[in-house]
Amino acid sequence: MGALNLNEEEQVQRAFGYAARDSSGVLSPFSFTRRANGERDITVKILYCGICHSDLHIIKNEHGITSYPIVPGHEIVGVVTQAGCKVNKFKVGDKVGVGCLIGSCGECDNCHAGLENYCPKPVYTYTIFESEGDAKRHGGYSDILVVDEHFAVRIPDAISLAGCASLLCAGITVYSPIRHFGLDRPGKHIGVVGLGGLGHLAVKFGKAFGAEVTVISTSESKRREAIEKLKADSFIVSHDLKQMQAAMCTMDGIIDTVSATHPLKPLLDLLRTDGKLIMLSAPDMETPAQVPLFPLFGRKSLVGSMCGGIKETQEMMDFAAEHGITSNVEVIAMHYVNEAMDRLARGDVRYRFVIDIANTLTNL
Repeated sequence: MGALNLNEEEQVQRAFGYAARDSSGVLSPFSFTRRANGERDITVKILYCGICHSDLHIIKNEHGITSYPIVPGHEIVGVVTQAGCKVNKFKVGDKVGVGCLIGSCGECDNCHAGLENYCPKPVYTYTIFESEGDAKRHGGYSDILVVDEHFAVRIPDAISLAGCASLLCAGITVYSPIRHFGLDRPGKHIGVVGLGGLGHLAVKFGKAFGAEVTVISTSESKRREAIEKLKADSFIVSHDLKQMQAAMCTMDGIIDTVSATHPLKPLLDLLRTDGKLIMLSAPDMETPAQVPLFPLFGRKSLVGSMCGGIKETQEMMDFAAEHGITSNVEVIAMHYVNEAMDRLARGDVRYRFVIDIANTLTNL
């Protein structure tokens, strides 16, 4: 992996990964280039990259916005191999993580407040919305990444590199609303809807904060997993009316991780006064939610949340390391990625796939 001279004024770095080339979503070997390492950039040798469900949506163009070819991946863990002359946060050899964002406008109120994830001009780790004049961006199913140091976080020595990859998306996506809405303390009762990649981490973070945590699921078969392995305090089957009625008006907040369309009134009924139903996912970009207004008159709120800013992501990673929180992962080889995507589509993973990039991505 060396630098390729294009002319006297420009250098790029050769890169290699796996890309989807059409809506079949099939990923295959792909050579491309990264920009030269700038003065505020770090170049990262990627060690692991988590597979997010949004990667599956994008490679199959399920939202109708994908620009091919595309190298997905925004749960990136690696080691710094180059650091620009004005880089202050990192040095060569440091372990770093990069999540959903690699840029923002840097000028809006949200950016100034450390909420780059809510910037009106976000730069996602791989190209999702293609704009005229923007350079094509490829994600972490690849060997290297070049990124402005501001958008990388330090990985503590105490945490598993494979286990922390998914924290860079799934982890911060549940951590941020728990913190922002004041659910991060003993005496609070958090409901978690859905026990998947997001849900199992919501349980772990909620318990680490000292809150009472109840898992709400359509599947009785997940009760043992929730209670015995993840240490949730209680479990409710959402279609069991007696169980739902017994829990009415008991929860301070509900983290809803389910992307499929589902009724919201039964969840709103579980909230106390001033409680919040926090939506982290949606079936698609167009389908309107069916929201009954009457339950909201009990001074309850329906809100949304997405990932987190860079400062908060670092805070989350440090908290996870301190409390022994990692994602439950199945580490896979790069050549297994298409089978992993098929299994992900079927819900056949507990709870996240992570690609061992360093040991299995080979440029033949």
